[in-house]
Order: sequence, then structure tokens, then C-alpha cells
Amino acid sequence: MAQLSRSQFGNHDAGSSGIHGMVRLDVSIRDATLADAGTIAEYNTRLALESEGIKLAPEVVGPGVEAMLADRTRGRYWVAEADGNVVGQIMVTYEWSDWRNGTIWWIQSVYVHGDYRRGGVFSALYRHVESLARRDPGVCGIRLYVERENARAQKTYASLGMAMTDYQVMQTIFAGVK
Repeated sequence: MAQLSRSQFGNHDAGSSGIHGMVRLDVSIRDATLADAGTIAEYNTRLALESEGIKLAPEVVGPGVEAMLADRTRGRYWVAEADGNVVGQIMVTYEWSDWRNGTIWWIQSVYVHGDYRRGGVFSALYRHVESLARRDPGVCGIRLYVERENARAQKTYASLGMAMTDYQVMQTIFAGVK
């Protein structure tokens, strides 16, 4: 699928409800392919800038997306299509839990194009992933991390059945972000 520019969808703020507002869209979810790598890398770049104010280096994020798409042992991407375009994405990576003797799917790289937000795209992506996880006997749960200040996202995740934990994420990052 071709990489999409903001002008192809209109000129709306990323935080807006988009041109589709609260209208439920006809969205289809499919496995991402290498042909989607450019769009996914672009959406990851937008996500980092919008959510954390971080500018991702294209020479890092592009090959990172391609590496994930080429090797399902690292994780998996799905994309949402509406109006003939990729309008959203979700990625899952895997964490082994020895406490549960199963795999936890970590949701990451969630992005819905600004013009399609509040139209059910994320819910469709999440429900698709949740359905696949529930059918896999080796998967014991789904997790994601969310910015403390992002009350809207937290409300969305709670409406889908997710609950806050008592854990906080700590990290040491070595490379890849500029």
C-alpha cells in the first residue's frame, strides 16, 4: 500500500476527532505485509512525535519496521483499512511469563490517522488482536503502556476491558531515537 500523506485525508489536527467524528466506519483488519512498511514507519514517526515529542530517525524506524514484518518471532503488525487506505495500525510483541507459563502480548505502535480517530478504528484493531489472543492457548493476556496524562486513551482502553496495574515502566534505552 502506498505511503499516505496528511493532505490525502484533509488537514486536521492529530488530536481532533477527524473527519469521521463519532461515526462508525466500515473498517477491515488484515495482517500487515512488507508492502505496508512505508506507511507503518510513517505512522510510527507520527506516533512518536504526537505522543512523546520524539523525532524518530527514518534510517532506524524504517528498517525496524521491515525487520518486524520479516520475522514473526519478534512480533506482528495488523493494519486497519477504510476508504481504500491504511488508516490505522497495531503491533504486538511477546513476553514470556514464567509465573503464568504463557505468553503475554504487548500492544505497541498503535496509531490511527487523525482523520479517522473516534470512528472505531482502534476498537476494531484491539478486538481483532484480543480475539486472536483468546484463541491461542499459549497466550495468557494482553498488556500495553499508556502515558500517565493521556486520560482519553486510558478511558478508551478501560472501555475495552483493560485495567490499570500497579506497575510503572522503567527503562534504559541505548540507541535508535534522536
